[in-house]
Amino acid sequence: MRVLGVDPGLTRCGLGIVENGPAQKLVMVGVGVIQTPSDLELSQRLLALETELIQWITEFKPDVIAVERVFSQLNIRTAMSTGQAAGVALLIAARSGIPVAMHTPTEVKAAVTGSGRADKKQVALMVQKLLSLKEIPKPVDSTDALALAICHHWRGSGDARIQAALTKEKARLAKAKKR
Repeated sequence: MRVLGVDPGLTRCGLGIVENGPAQKLVMVGVGVIQTPSDLELSQRLLALETELIQWITEFKPDVIAVERVFSQLNIRTAMSTGQAAGVALLIAARSGIPVAMHTPTEVKAAVTGSGRADKKQVALMVQKLLSLKEIPKPVDSTDALALAICHHWRGSGDARIQAALTKEKARLAKAKKR
């Protein structure tokens, strides 16, 4: 499975592609950041995000896109711009027929470090270790995107198995009811 992690943002939108390698080891396929100038009109910034995200999807052909769930109690302006960037990623995924998963920052931190309260440095060090990278990708948005992809590999596959088991059980119960 190949996962595109998207750490949404208007100024910097982190992107990271992680796939299953040999012996269930995770491998980084690509990492980067889409940057848009803050003096550019909002519609043009969103268009730039769309254009580059489409290029990433075309080049890397992800099986699923994992997007950070927007959450902010403190700065409504940041939450709005992050939500707009996330919306672009969700729209492109829908148009491309690619499933989307959303994970909260706490879920990502817990999946990657074992603690939902880990700081950015701890997450970055674990991303480096888990993907056997020589150095931590910079800026932090790219590392966060890789962490999202890792999180989805671990949480998403488990969630999919649970959903499949529930669907199978519902079908079994419906069949038993008909008898």
